Amino acid sequence: MEQLLSFSEDFSSLAWGMPLLVLLIGGGIYLLVVSRFLPFRFFGHAIQVLRGKYDDPNDPGEISHFKALTTALSSTIGMGNIAGVALAISIGGPGAMFWMWVSAIVGMSTKFFTSTLAIMYRGKDSNGELQGGPMYFIREGLGKNWTFLAIMFSLFGMLGALPVVNVNQLKQAINDIVLIPNGVEVSTKTNLIIALFLVVFTSIVILGGLKRISAIASKMVPSMVILYFVLVLIILGLNYSEVPKYLMLICTDAFEANFIKGDAVFGGMLGALVLLGIKRGAFSNEAGIGTAPLAHGAAKTDEPIREGLVAMLGPVIDTLIVCTLTALAILVTGVWETTAANGVSLTASAFENAMPGFGQYLLMICIIVFSVSSLFSYAYYGTKCLSFLIGAHRRHYYNYLYILSIVLAATTEFEVMINFIDGIFAFMAIPTMLATIILAPKVVTEAKSYFKKMK
Repeated sequence: MEQLLSFSEDFSSLAWGMPLLVLLIGGGIYLLVVSRFLPFRFFGHAIQVLRGKYDDPNDPGEISHFKALTTALSSTIGMGNIAGVALAISIGGPGAMFWMWVSAIVGMSTKFFTSTLAIMYRGKDSNGELQGGPMYFIREGLGKNWTFLAIMFSLFGMLGALPVVNVNQLKQAINDIVLIPNGVEVSTKTNLIIALFLVVFTSIVILGGLKRISAIASKMVPSMVILYFVLVLIILGLNYSEVPKYLMLICTDAFEANFIKGDAVFGGMLGALVLLGIKRGAFSNEAGIGTAPLAHGAAKTDEPIREGLVAMLGPVIDTLIVCTLTALAILVTGVWETTAANGVSLTASAFENAMPGFGQYLLMICIIVFSVSSLFSYAYYGTKCLSFLIGAHRRHYYNYLYILSIVLAATTEFEVMINFIDGIFAFMAIPTMLATIILAPKVVTEAKSYFKKMK
């Protein structure tokens, strides 16, 4: 296990170097500038589209704007918000949250462009069905000479869609919150039993395809976001005097890096903190990684800009709201300084500190729903990637790999799983961002045409 952990750390460090940081953040800033900050200027219109004002059942696609967003959010709102934020704070301190905010603000622009392209350049799979996603907008938008980038995204996309972090942290939550406090000895056997339940439940849903996945996600995700939101507001209300102090500390520590543990990057500890915040932000909202366009590319619309506007709301909900709430809950309760826990266990400590006896059990409900809904979305993403590579009629083979990964994740260390996914996400971002930057002028032209027509 130590060798595996060392290898996973080297893999993650190799992938997350300066070139990727420039591509993700520099590329996102370029997209903001070239669009003249469009995501911010048309925020209200995006809400109207999401509410269904412009829905047309006769438009091409499979699911509504709202279901496309909730399907995408079901994969991002989950362990990225609960475990990812906790991990960022346990390693980097409060300042890590600031750089997650930066990642989200830039990510709004990135998601607008990538999801607009997913509709603009939808392609057909081997069954002749309309599909969207980075591999299709690379092939259809850039031409067959760029197919190697589409293949690269699909290969790494299959691995990035494996639910290893969600399963690992769900297992950890069940162990820490339910089993250990009740005197149950945690072992490989108990972890395998948890994995078996997840395999059975996940199989029932994912075999039903996208419509079943989106129908369930559209009901589960909003209700759990509201419950989580209320619970964290209670924690903040109980510690209201601490909130301004820690909001200020998030901002000041972002440039002082007084609490970060680990090795210096880019010449100092501040560089390490920036990289950590961007990495955890990417894990949380997946902007620029390419997963969201896989969901948004299935939306029922013939107006690409509308889906791009809906997609840009993802980082706002996911990182600017949900991640910030998690960070403040951890900070104001003081558990980030009093416990050595990280990941989901640290967040559970914050809930238990504020609401002794029942807080962590309420969090457990949210964790289960967030984790399970993520399992459905990621399975859909992975099958789309395999379909592109070897044909839609063989996509069911991915489910076997997916189920095997659930068992593997339940019996492996958290650090190994998070390093693996970090590295894979980095290699997914390379083809997604390169293609998006090249095709950006076409999105700008499409946007001008759309808003001129709207007027």
